[in-house]
Amino acid sequence: MTQFTPKKYQQDPANQGGVLDSVEAYFKAIHTFGRASLAFTAITEDLWGQGLRYTPLAGFAPDTPYFCLRVPTGGGKTWLAAKSLSLVNTHLLRVPHSVVLWLVPSKPIREQTLRGLKDRSHPLNAALREAGAVTVLDLAEARGLTRATLDTSTVVIVATRQAFQVEDEESRKVYESSGALMHHFENLSPAQRQGLLTDGDTVPFSLANVLRLRRPFVVVDEAHNNRTELAFDMLARFNPSGIMELTATPDMARTPSNVLHSVSASQLKAEQMIKLPVVLETEPNWQQCLSDAIARRNGLQKLADDEQRLGAPYLRPIVLIQSEPRREGLDKLDFERVRQELLTNHGIPADEIIVATSDEKGLEAVDAKYKLGISDPACPVKFVITQKALAEGWDCPFAYVLVSMASLQSATSVEQLLGRVLRQPGAVHRAAKELNQSYALVVSRSFFETASALRDRLVEGSGFDRKDVAEFVTAARQEQQIFDPEAMGSRVELRPVVVTLHETPDLKALPKDLRSAINDKVGFDRKTSTLTIHAPLTLDETEALKQLVATPLAKAAIEAAATESRTTAIEFFKTPAEEGKTLLVPQLALRVQGELLLFDDPEVLDYPWELSLFDAKPTPDNLSRLGAALTVSEGGVIDVDEASGKLVQEFMPNLQRDLGLAYVPEHWDSVRLAAWLCTNLPEPSLTHASKLAFVSGWLSDLLAQPGFNLGRANLQKFLLRNLLEARIRELRSEAVKQAYQESLFGEAAEERVSVSTAFVYDFRPEVYAPSRDYDGRFGQHRFRQHFYSRIGDFDSKEEFECAAWLDTQAQKGRLQYWVRNLARREGASFFFQKATGRFYPDFVCRLNDDSFLIVEYKGANGWTDAADDRDIGGLWAKLSNGTCHFVMITDKQWGNVDVFLPALTA
Repeated sequence: MTQFTPKKYQQDPANQGGVLDSVEAYFKAIHTFGRASLAFTAITEDLWGQGLRYTPLAGFAPDTPYFCLRVPTGGGKTWLAAKSLSLVNTHLLRVPHSVVLWLVPSKPIREQTLRGLKDRSHPLNAALREAGAVTVLDLAEARGLTRATLDTSTVVIVATRQAFQVEDEESRKVYESSGALMHHFENLSPAQRQGLLTDGDTVPFSLANVLRLRRPFVVVDEAHNNRTELAFDMLARFNPSGIMELTATPDMARTPSNVLHSVSASQLKAEQMIKLPVVLETEPNWQQCLSDAIARRNGLQKLADDEQRLGAPYLRPIVLIQSEPRREGLDKLDFERVRQELLTNHGIPADEIIVATSDEKGLEAVDAKYKLGISDPACPVKFVITQKALAEGWDCPFAYVLVSMASLQSATSVEQLLGRVLRQPGAVHRAAKELNQSYALVVSRSFFETASALRDRLVEGSGFDRKDVAEFVTAARQEQQIFDPEAMGSRVELRPVVVTLHETPDLKALPKDLRSAINDKVGFDRKTSTLTIHAPLTLDETEALKQLVATPLAKAAIEAAATESRTTAIEFFKTPAEEGKTLLVPQLALRVQGELLLFDDPEVLDYPWELSLFDAKPTPDNLSRLGAALTVSEGGVIDVDEASGKLVQEFMPNLQRDLGLAYVPEHWDSVRLAAWLCTNLPEPSLTHASKLAFVSGWLSDLLAQPGFNLGRANLQKFLLRNLLEARIRELRSEAVKQAYQESLFGEAAEERVSVSTAFVYDFRPEVYAPSRDYDGRFGQHRFRQHFYSRIGDFDSKEEFECAAWLDTQAQKGRLQYWVRNLARREGASFFFQKATGRFYPDFVCRLNDDSFLIVEYKGANGWTDAADDRDIGGLWAKLSNGTCHFVMITDKQWGNVDVFLPALTA
């Protein structure tokens, strides 16, 4: 089996910072709050410091769990979906098995998804099997689905969204009666029969009705392709238990997606999932552009060969060339002309070039010939020429260079090809930074327009944030960098260049291809006869502007002003990180069995943890929750909507009732039930024997309670599992807290805990990956001394004002620089380990004497609960011998920070 270790942004149980951790928290919160809407707002507030509004779907029950995971291209959306299904069963539906309707945008993606989910050696299948026994079917196979299969496994039906549209021939079979499905409708309750779809006066024995009985959970892959009223109406027919969308580009306007968790391109880059930045080069001559691409590939190959000799994996960088479509009678840069250029003028061997079009199946031939396809060391291919786009789902970590002979405005094909270059499935971080980047060479005269178009494609097609793409598309040539102000952002100041002309240029006479660009950069004031240049002019733009005046004096004046706009009128400044400065912050270390270790896990503490010593019986709250859940399972809940005054049925209680009718629990005896509970309790710190002893005792006490029996325990076994898990974690947490307090703050703690340069956190630019950048929502400030060019978002206006105050002090020379520390970003954040989790302070500052100051800002409501944060921060400062300082402030008490800074000199 192919081993796959989740990336931290995908799953990070220790810090609860991954996508799957958010999904689990949301499912649990739905049961806690009773409503998907309240749970969504509460969880997004907890995760991101900003509770988001929940948008229900029209035509569905108001509180149908409906949420979106926003993951950019290359982030592993399909794996996340497969991994989520065990969470669906355990924490949302609380059933041993379920039905999952997995919708994809196209037939090629459907076939690729089916292969991965069915192949036991594939990471997708391994992720899926965490849900227990699983059966994966296509739509044709599902029309022969048996009740026994549904009762003994989680059934995943993979289909295109078009397959369920009524006008589709394949879809009609979904809604028609089938004798093979008749047995599903035997012994139904009146409530179940009443909820079925009808065809006139009859109830068809259809797959659609089987799905409706089982309340499927719906996974919508590439959801941006599935957001029409027709698509939602189709989904509503199946009365789903929940809907999870996965997309890089969620709809936030017409039918807003409820984005539960958003992954940034920076996070993917930090965890080596994509090759960034994209190094862009424009060249108007197509033959020179192709020649530059070959030189780039050869340079990358040399680096790869040098690293392979030192033990790195095999790598053969590949160039993807997007040629122009063939047009009869037109001279186009089509695939044949590009191939002949490679063969004839560059001497590329024929076997190193393949063409991948609808007529020439070069990639399929390579896959058939070589065991590992294009990645096989025996494969010689270095150039892949295509016209529009490659086959959907094609991935190759060797794809490094994109060459576009066509306009970057042809969105779909560029997005797909750029995605192939960015992705690096199975790839590893390389020593040479050039091998961790992507390259795009485009036939174009305008670098700025090309860079803007490329960024638009990354935002609109690949799901990058606008802030991400500003720095992730960079110029290959230094002389082109000045024509890309978006990449410079606030790090460049452009001084307007003003020149007096003694004649009036007719700006309307500019060539069409340059008119828009020049008009954006220059302005002419007729009253003063002055031409003002606001942004650097290219050589082509300068020549076009000179043609609008007649006298040599005016031409010379424009030439001189344009040269100035590209040189002395531009003031660059670099961030401390770009200047090569470092931020290496000492961390707390703990001596364990004589060895000094970074204190990043409370499990290293020596604490007494023997579960058998604790009282193994349900608490009164446990019994109350079990009783309430039984009431729900026996009948739905009807309430009155306060706004409309109408009767409404609560979604979650009715879902639990329907699932209880559909999935008859297995009647295990107490021994088997206890064994199942132990197997499904994730507590690695316990032996199976101690866990079994506690669970058996807890279960025995429960079965002795009035009105409780083995049948009811089987019915509620998923809730029992959750209650036991919570109780065991509570008991362990109490033991850890006691050991934490004694080890770090008890007698002779200085002998066990230390702060020194033996363990430091290195703020590295390549891993700083905010989930959201600060967008100015609390106010504007020109941050000049932040360690990075990007700044993670602030949780409140007061926190922003604290950051602005620190930056102002740095600009005055009272401290060197500072950084907005990120929360829950494993490997990208400084933290203090506590018994109950990690504390991520807001700001880390480098002071003038090279000591460090940590500033934590707390609102008035958070101060009381932050005593343990102050304790651990104070301990860190105390043990540092004056090299570290910690302060927590509230109510804009800047004076508490001021005492650590030197006085201003006159």
